[in-house]
Amino acid sequence: MKKYLKTLLAGLALVVSMTMPSVAQTLRWSSAGDVISYDPNAQVDSFTQSVHHMVFDPLVRRNKELQLEPALATSWEVVAPDRWRFKLRQGVKFHEGQPFNADDVVATIQRQIDPGARNRENLSAVIGVEKVDDYTVDLILSGPYPLLLNDLAAIYMMSKPWMEEHNALKPGNTSTGVTTYANNHANGTGPFKLVTYEPDSKSVFAVNEEWWDKPQHNLKSVEFRPIASDATRVAALLSGELDMIAPVPLQDIDRVANTQGFKVVENPSLRVIFLGFNWKKELHAEPGKPNPLLDVKVRQALWHAVDLATIQKRLMRGKSRTTGMMVAPPVTGYDEGIDAPLAYDIDKAKSLLAEAGYPDGFKVGLNCSNDRYIADEQICLAIASMWAKIGVQADVGVESKTTYFPRMDKGEFDMYMLGWASLPPMDGYSVLQALLATTDGKFGGSNSNGLSNPKIDELARKASTELDQDKRVAMLKEAFTITHDEVLYLPLHQQPVAWAMSDKVDMPQFPDEYVRPWFAHMN
Repeated sequence: MKKYLKTLLAGLALVVSMTMPSVAQTLRWSSAGDVISYDPNAQVDSFTQSVHHMVFDPLVRRNKELQLEPALATSWEVVAPDRWRFKLRQGVKFHEGQPFNADDVVATIQRQIDPGARNRENLSAVIGVEKVDDYTVDLILSGPYPLLLNDLAAIYMMSKPWMEEHNALKPGNTSTGVTTYANNHANGTGPFKLVTYEPDSKSVFAVNEEWWDKPQHNLKSVEFRPIASDATRVAALLSGELDMIAPVPLQDIDRVANTQGFKVVENPSLRVIFLGFNWKKELHAEPGKPNPLLDVKVRQALWHAVDLATIQKRLMRGKSRTTGMMVAPPVTGYDEGIDAPLAYDIDKAKSLLAEAGYPDGFKVGLNCSNDRYIADEQICLAIASMWAKIGVQADVGVESKTTYFPRMDKGEFDMYMLGWASLPPMDGYSVLQALLATTDGKFGGSNSNGLSNPKIDELARKASTELDQDKRVAMLKEAFTITHDEVLYLPLHQQPVAWAMSDKVDMPQFPDEYVRPWFAHMN
């Protein structure tokens, strides 16, 4: 009888533990830089977009396996090659109580495709939107397009009445300096509500108790704090002031991992880090003189002069993967045959410069952020010292991403660092459409320095409507071959994802580097 009673009590305890949610907690986490803006259309920074996803929902989203699934749209169909119809989820409310319906989708899409939206490129194939009924909308495309659902995963739905109330129907734009009420406020349908936002200080989120989806977390709130200093950020984690930092500085990985009560989670990232060029007639560093960067031999020389192995070993602590392409292996369009960096060869670099008419080198600006990518400032300084060996004098400029990216968008740099994870589509077309194609209002949204290649433009337009996957991938690879051979950009490496956290935190890590607290559990 005692044995039976003990077994019964154990079984009841198990049932209770399975039915009772674990105690809700506050997740406190930090990164090097802050959210650029809470306006979903004002920027293209994927870190900012990842934080937005806590507050906003898209029509379709990515699950734990990064596969697409329904979100605010429950189903869709292609009713014509240039028209997609979406059925919307009913009973959903925005954080401030407004019901979600087709009017919100129409207003959001119109805001997204407005010429003034900084992230217009993220939905480049859509030219219009129509309301069918209160819970049905049609998206009008410029033609057949295979990646619409991929793109929509990063288009966050906003409330039309809220935008009307706050005069925010038109998008903000950090590059042009246009700000709206949505810059510092947010009203979405997502798993967390933005409670307070203090720029460069703190964002506080409360759990959305009326979220339409079933929570897979046990959090009651989230606090995000940007901390620029690596040492300060790590110290805050180890002192218990923070629960997680993303990313953890590479030089601190072993120390944190070997500290009782903490852990480090590492995986490859989709993000490739590279340098862009000024394609205009003159350099900012040498006005009045022809731009040396327009000569392919000069660009090849600069690539030959970068000691990628040293950067990988010393600055990236062996955690990165040196690359010759602008997309990572998991991204559609990757080709191992193209992924071959030019060898480190100082003599070859000097010879190429001499052939191009610059035996004594030249001056060039080299600009980087110091709070966006892993070791971004250190990498720029190292590259400048490497180029000095071939007579190229690089004037290094370093600043926070909040000012760096708007300046980059205005074409103020000669050479500049940029990272690209091929988001939101997770497809090489992202690079082709945004970075390689000539800027024309639809293509080249992040091609700010005048790059223009007719063959690339032809491939971009063909790939945008090609539904045959094999043919489309062949177009991507042809474009990437041209990019490599002509050195249209200078690839450096695929950076890692490394998070450090208390061992009381359990949260999956993703190669797109998004932090998704709605999957987090805290003991």
